[in-house]
Amino acid sequence: MKGITKKEFIFSIFILSTLFGFYPFSTSFAQNSDKAKPNVIVIFTDDQGYGDLSSFGHPNIRTPNLDKMVDEGQKWTNFYVAASVCTPSRAGLITGRYPIRSGMASDVHRVLFPDSKGGLPAEEITIAEQVKKAGYQTAMIGKWHLGHHEQYLPTNHGFDYYYGIPYSNDMDQSEDNPQRGNYINGYFEFADDHIPIEYYNVPLMRNTEIIERPADQNTITRRFTEESISFIEKHHDQPFFLLLAHSLPHIPLFASEEFIGRSDAGLYGDVIEEIDHGVGLIIDKLNELEIAERTLVVFTSDNGPWLVFKTHGGSAGLLRAGKGTTWEGGMRVPAIFWWPGSINPEIVTDIGSTMDIFTTVSHLAGVPIPDDRIVDGVNLTPVLMSDGESPRKEMLFYRGATVYAARKDNFKAHFIIEGAYGQFEAKQVLETPLLYDLSTDPGEKYDIAENYPEIIAEIKEMVKRHQQYLVKVKDQLAERESN
Repeated sequence: MKGITKKEFIFSIFILSTLFGFYPFSTSFAQNSDKAKPNVIVIFTDDQGYGDLSSFGHPNIRTPNLDKMVDEGQKWTNFYVAASVCTPSRAGLITGRYPIRSGMASDVHRVLFPDSKGGLPAEEITIAEQVKKAGYQTAMIGKWHLGHHEQYLPTNHGFDYYYGIPYSNDMDQSEDNPQRGNYINGYFEFADDHIPIEYYNVPLMRNTEIIERPADQNTITRRFTEESISFIEKHHDQPFFLLLAHSLPHIPLFASEEFIGRSDAGLYGDVIEEIDHGVGLIIDKLNELEIAERTLVVFTSDNGPWLVFKTHGGSAGLLRAGKGTTWEGGMRVPAIFWWPGSINPEIVTDIGSTMDIFTTVSHLAGVPIPDDRIVDGVNLTPVLMSDGESPRKEMLFYRGATVYAARKDNFKAHFIIEGAYGQFEAKQVLETPLLYDLSTDPGEKYDIAENYPEIIAEIKEMVKRHQQYLVKVKDQLAERESN
């Protein structure tokens, strides 16, 4: 058969387009190519434990909107953060890299403070900067905690819009706060609905300007949701990326008046149920705007619960310990992926990490992964959108700038153990590592090291390979204004 001419080819395309309503050379096609890039919303809570949603096992906290996301999407049960405290965990999410690589992990100070000098370096490539290359509109709403000086704010890291607080909601404590600095043995004895907002002089910012100080934390969850919905409404006809990082349920706890006393689980439950309500409003808006089927929504937490604060600190469920530690309760978090019509609904027991969001979203947006640095995140779309397996088979557990533990497949070895901020066990460098099979013992109760010396050797070799490729960078958390 003779080949067809260019003119005949174009004519045949015209005939097909007429029959099927497809116009490949029109302006509308160019717009539709943008619509093929999914919107992405990442909802990131603060200090929410693995067991703090009803769909993850809590008997008294009602989270119907998140539970519906689980039913319609994927529930990941082996999902990890890059660190068990705020700043390095957020650095891992936003860069797709272990925070040690960016200087956002430190053995001097574990997080940034209001008098810290440093922040996320400009040379780091954020997830917002990645999707900007594909024409996305970007917003960061909520808690940042990657540097409060202007050069470190979200607007200098790829975000078109920022509305939120620059660090944790318990910082900038006032002199008359009776709980000032009392983190180790302290417990907030205030009446659950009467914590004065003036005890925490935390600024609320819009872009680079402080618009409220102290931030009214009683209404902050509601306002973060409202700002998110406003951003979605404004940009629903173009691809967008929204990071909604709630500043709660990090202590001190606050909730809007209509949610105080609503939960059967005290003030902590009230806070979670208000966050869940906000998630429902966002999902409703996506449906109303008819963009739900081209929007990926991810819900997860920055680390485990702050157990020292008892009922104000949440629960890790059956997992061991909580925030600040490298036990499962500090590093394993609830995770939900929702994208109607694209994600295969199921419970996923493969390993995943918040660092993988960077790589996965880059893939969905059609943006190449930077090749001038090591990116630790992997692409999870084989699990999200088909019947494949997660490429992640390994996970390192850093405390500060030191590897305390590591997981390979189902086995997790602990080389150093230590409690959260001086709680529980004192620091121990173990001559013989502890070893747990997380498939049968997710609570890390039964040490099986003596039965599997070869597994410990494999995990040690895995850590050694990782450390060989570390490049020393400036510790961004060490310097403070008083230094």
